[in-house]
Amino acid sequence: MRSGKLTVVGAGPGDVDLITLKGIKALQNADVVLFDALVDQQLLEYAPQAEQIFVGKRKGCYRYQQEQINELIVQRANMGLHVVRLKGGDPFVFGRGAEEMEYAAQYGHEVAVVPGISSSVSVPASQNIPVTKRGASESFWVITGTTKEHKLSNDVALAAKSSATVVILMGMSKLGEIMKLFKKEDKQDVPVAIIQNGTTSQERVGIGTVATIEDTVREQKLANPAIIVIGEVVQHRQQILDIQKAYQEKGKELFEKV
Repeated sequence: MRSGKLTVVGAGPGDVDLITLKGIKALQNADVVLFDALVDQQLLEYAPQAEQIFVGKRKGCYRYQQEQINELIVQRANMGLHVVRLKGGDPFVFGRGAEEMEYAAQYGHEVAVVPGISSSVSVPASQNIPVTKRGASESFWVITGTTKEHKLSNDVALAAKSSATVVILMGMSKLGEIMKLFKKEDKQDVPVAIIQNGTTSQERVGIGTVATIEDTVREQKLANPAIIVIGEVVQHRQQILDIQKAYQEKGKELFEKV
């Protein structure tokens, strides 16, 4: 019997076109696909021959506990099957892909990873927000809003002291706590963007400042899954819109003069 294999694949931020070619090839060669809640199920069409198992987790709702997912991977790999673990974004950015690889490797199975386009960078980009920009931000933090103890990460307080762009994943339930830390650093006027369902057809965005973003979220009824972007780079989005509008108006004026 052939030996089993685990390939952890990043599906990208949501748009099905943003998975890598290598990720698609892994799906085409899979015997089993274990996929998460944030993965667009259109991607499963690349693995019609595979057993497809939903193991997604939402806040407060678990189809499988992580320990059960680990056991499921090893159980199928012990049968000599190629298991593809399909995860949203990049599996090494708060995706627990490293843990699953370690677990499978302990049982002697070959393991591999196919990196994915991380939502931490691509979702802001989908709204014309760069995470770095010359003259505005020289670096960026990517932080989980909720630790395994369901508390706000201590790194948020450290990030609030810096001039870097701060991208927070899984932080909507603690938005008030996060903004309080930035207000403590006298950053009430720093721009903030909330992007829900980034890169998908359901994408929605709310723009404000540290002082106003909670009101924006309430007014627009923004919720998870969403990414929080804090920093001067958020202004780039409006700058692009203003440039495009000015160009269009200029073109209209020229057309009317002809």
